[in-house]
Amino acid sequence: MEHAHTPTPPPLGEHLRSPRLRSAMLVQQEALYATREFLRGEGFIELLPPLVGPVTDPGGRGAKALDVDYYGQPYKLMTSAILYKQASLSGFPKLFYIAPNVRVEPPETAGTGRHLVEFHQIDVEMAGASRQDVQEIAAGLLARVVEHVWTAVPDVLRELGRSESEFDELRAGKFETCTHEEAVARLAALGHAQSPDAEIDWEAERILSLDAGCPFFVNDYPKGSRGFYDREDPARPGVLRNFDLIAHGGYGELVSGSEREADYATIVTRMRESGENPAKYAWYLELAREGLSPSAGFGMGLQRLVRFLTGLDALWQVSAYPKLPGVIAP
Repeated sequence: MEHAHTPTPPPLGEHLRSPRLRSAMLVQQEALYATREFLRGEGFIELLPPLVGPVTDPGGRGAKALDVDYYGQPYKLMTSAILYKQASLSGFPKLFYIAPNVRVEPPETAGTGRHLVEFHQIDVEMAGASRQDVQEIAAGLLARVVEHVWTAVPDVLRELGRSESEFDELRAGKFETCTHEEAVARLAALGHAQSPDAEIDWEAERILSLDAGCPFFVNDYPKGSRGFYDREDPARPGVLRNFDLIAHGGYGELVSGSEREADYATIVTRMRESGENPAKYAWYLELAREGLSPSAGFGMGLQRLVRFLTGLDALWQVSAYPKLPGVIAP
């Protein structure tokens, strides 16, 4: 079904007293429990992520980082902990964060139901891993979370209007795969023009998600559509060894991930190609010169995951303190 866009959140006190929010937070609590249980069982160790740094992930489809005066130095609030995940692999070859992110999204994204200024990601990174390795972790994690919440809080989910049958294929481990090129062709057949050289746009994601019967991976985004840290396929120049995981039912992207560029010279070249100034990344490039571990990883949006589990219309409904793009809120 297509999900209607919802109005601006009510006053904070009213929102915090909402039975709907309480139900969503019960689901979130169980989702986090299952996440930690699954990842620890796979040998990952949880680190606490940084909140500020001299630079952050430059990607974000028009989103901007917030500036912070850090003892007279211009620092950024983290939009993503990707650079720190790579840096940490030398001591922690299998790690994860439950990472708070702040992205000043364009105001026009307030009505998508899928964007907040403050949100959290389940951030996973694995040294020596391939894209397939971390896709298996992402699929296993999502299946474990779904299985756990339907065991722990089935009545809460049913009261929210969810049916176990909507998750049957996911719980059975069914995840389909297509390439970015194939997704573009599928969208054309569905009447949506999607650039073959760009990230799949929000409306295209929604269309693909509504057309699917189970979650599916989209592989091989074109170079230039993602950050400098996504590894280019050495056998296919111009194609990245990355992926998204898109949920069925209209809920869109849940996970974004990739194999990582680890070679110092390649990283500098990619930075320059994407219009980034390498000098801003001095601490990261120093580590890259010393030798970053080849790796792969992903980020799973926590609020997007909870929205998918609960079937609610918008991310603000599954956030205790929602901040919509362009809307001033406490």
